[in-house]
Amino acid sequence: MPIRRTTPLAIIAALLGASALPAQAETLQEALAAAYRDNPTLTAARAGQRATDESFNIQKAAGLPDVGLSSTYNEFAHGRPINPLSPSRSLTTLLSVDVPVYSGGRVRNAVAGARERIEAGQFDLRATELSVFSQVVAAYMDVIRAQSVVELSRNNVQVLEVNLRATNNRFQVGDLTRTDVAQSESRLSLARADMQTAEASLIEARERYIQLVGREPVDLQPPPPLPGLPTNPDEAVDIALAENPDLAAARNFRESTDYDVRVAKGQRLPTISAFASGQHYTDFASRDGFANADDSGSVIVGARLTLPLYQGGRPGAQVRQSQAYQQQAIETETAVERSVIAQTRSLYSSWQASNEVIASSRVAVDASSLSLRGVRAENSVGTRTILDILNAEQESFIARVQLVTAERNAYVAAFSLLAAMGRISPADFGITPEQIIDPSDNFERVKGKWFDWDDDATPAPISSRTVDSAAQNATVKASDTN
Repeated sequence: MPIRRTTPLAIIAALLGASALPAQAETLQEALAAAYRDNPTLTAARAGQRATDESFNIQKAAGLPDVGLSSTYNEFAHGRPINPLSPSRSLTTLLSVDVPVYSGGRVRNAVAGARERIEAGQFDLRATELSVFSQVVAAYMDVIRAQSVVELSRNNVQVLEVNLRATNNRFQVGDLTRTDVAQSESRLSLARADMQTAEASLIEARERYIQLVGREPVDLQPPPPLPGLPTNPDEAVDIALAENPDLAAARNFRESTDYDVRVAKGQRLPTISAFASGQHYTDFASRDGFANADDSGSVIVGARLTLPLYQGGRPGAQVRQSQAYQQQAIETETAVERSVIAQTRSLYSSWQASNEVIASSRVAVDASSLSLRGVRAENSVGTRTILDILNAEQESFIARVQLVTAERNAYVAAFSLLAAMGRISPADFGITPEQIIDPSDNFERVKGKWFDWDDDATPAPISSRTVDSAAQNATVKASDTN
């Protein structure tokens, strides 16, 4: 069964497709598309799902005929046979066919269980995709935020350096005290430390971006709006309960354990199989050589009934074990459901809180800018101290950093909320239907294969390595911070 598809959001192609971007600029759409194709966590998960797909054929093979051919050549290399009538040379060839007819439902239930696990794996793969997408969005926004904070920190240092020079000049003419100079020096040293921390965070964010996307971030553009967000947490939870892939995977896995119990119970039922064998025997007479070989053959057909009477308690233990695993799967589904509900509500709350912080921070930025201008003007007429100016500058800096941080947090929380609701699709960021990797396609490809020598090509690397990427630095161009 193919993975259930949700209606694409079409969030980025429509919003950014017509806009003219600077050369070498990268959008969130492009970063997500690159990760979709090249992220090793995703490519490894897809390979793991292909391995899971083969469990269907492996279980199905137990219900198909088993054909074997054996040939034995005997020759007395030394001495003579004890029985003088025994040939000194002989060739025996045996062809056997064994066809399972009834196995207590074990094959049928094992195949059905494998199908449920395959569908669970498809949903797990979908969950992995959403997790990687959320990580890419977080890394993308972290780079943008870190660049802004570095720029703000450097501007803050420059302002404090100007303040310190002005303070020293006024100290030289006796307008200010040594305490005023010391306060300016202290605040500048703290600002430089903050700048170094911000630069380190920027380098870390860029390296994280390379790890996830596979290439260096270049002139990242502002992200587009995210449509389709819920209006309240209850709406978000209802959608998540219906479309969250982790929960869907848990449900399929729980259903598969019911078939496991049936397989275990089948160990106590009789089995029936049909068989046929053909034997060809060639007697090479030693006295007459190979010319007078004597050939004989036989064909045997029949049916075999096996009725287990006592197996040392193994079937009962296997049934109880399967039932315990079934109970575990039931409880795991409940745990996943709880986690999805809590995660969805938490992300909704974080998104709302960040939006409120954005609104408050914008007010704070405007107010602190106005306050800073007023304090400087009052200082020029002697009604404000240097410390007042330093505090006003610090408040302005903190408000601006808080704003860019809240903008990052709001976007990441909103995207993660949509991911938890199962409402993010590769089609949303420009992946065409032909480029979408549907795991059900591989299952449809392999489920009918029955030939023993039907192999796939030798595996080769898919994801690109980043060993040749340059070590990142804290350089910020004007275009980086828009």
